[in-house]
Amino acid sequence: MSHGFETIAIHAGQEPEPRTGAVVPPIYQTSTYAQDAVGAPRLGYEYSRSANPTRDALQECLAALEGGPVGLAFASGLAAEDTLLRTVCRPGDHVVIPDDAYGGTFRLFARVAERWGLHWTAARISDIDAVRAAVRPGETRVIWVETPTNPLLGIADIAGLASLAGDVGALLVVDNTFASPYLQQPIALGADVVVHSTTKYVGGHSDVVGGALVAASAALGEELRYHQNAMGAVNGPFDAWLTLRGVKTLGVRMDRHCDNAERIADYLVGHRAVAQVLYPGLPDHTGHEIAAKQMRRFGGMISFRAAGGEEHAVQICDRAKLFVLAESLGGVESLVEHPGRMTHASAAGSPLEVPADLVRLSVGIETADDLLADLEQALG
Repeated sequence: MSHGFETIAIHAGQEPEPRTGAVVPPIYQTSTYAQDAVGAPRLGYEYSRSANPTRDALQECLAALEGGPVGLAFASGLAAEDTLLRTVCRPGDHVVIPDDAYGGTFRLFARVAERWGLHWTAARISDIDAVRAAVRPGETRVIWVETPTNPLLGIADIAGLASLAGDVGALLVVDNTFASPYLQQPIALGADVVVHSTTKYVGGHSDVVGGALVAASAALGEELRYHQNAMGAVNGPFDAWLTLRGVKTLGVRMDRHCDNAERIADYLVGHRAVAQVLYPGLPDHTGHEIAAKQMRRFGGMISFRAAGGEEHAVQICDRAKLFVLAESLGGVESLVEHPGRMTHASAAGSPLEVPADLVRLSVGIETADDLLADLEQALG
């Protein structure tokens, strides 16, 4: 990066519009484009599934923020994941996935891709030896990583896994949704592809659904771009514009998310109603040292286990007021959820099943004292 993160977030792909000088990229709400002659589309634009100037602006910005040559925007995070898998894998290939991952990602592997002939093995991605043991020589095409993981906040050593992936001829894919490109840049640590649900921290305002891929190599990026067009799971121009608007403030938002999360994690550690706090910023977290090396700060996501068991966890979720009971994460407002009955219900009975007493917090940017007071009454 030749400029600071915040400068890139505001300016990359977002030069003033040449005709009018508008400082905000226009929303090109069009499905098709007039061509100058047969076979001569103007500036390469012919149909908005294939390319749209608003989406191009977002893609250029995301690539710059993650430090890759090619960024691609999709209709959702899962649309991005599906496109990636069907680009780099073939029926009969094998993927190592985390034993702690987003429930939708697990559902994609276990209920959709497996029927297509893609095999998978779950491994603890915080343990490089466990990942190595899960690799099938000659068959493993992808090592898939979340760090921090969803919802148990596990930490993977990205550089270490990148080395392993290179040794076994696999691609390292890192879902960077929880950290955001402000806190962590996996490509600089050796990852081949970065995945985002831009619905979360990148968009940041709980008003748009989207996903993204950023490739570390131009060749892989162009292969992904081909499949993006061929499969068609792109986001629309207004969604791209909303995401681009949100990303401008990503840096300042993430600092406030982290400030609030650190205070809340410290508070929860000493609370009698809490059996365990899962936050990589805590010195006793098993992944703390690695997180400190590869992340700028430790993020706005916290999970904890209720001392009173599953029903107590559900009661905490139901009693919260400022912490809105809802799925998703990464918006300016704080959210609370019970993963076992909500986002990770699809993982029940699998190696990715989450503890029944788990509560997940997406800590927003409200006044920290107000959030602490809400937790105090919710914890009982």
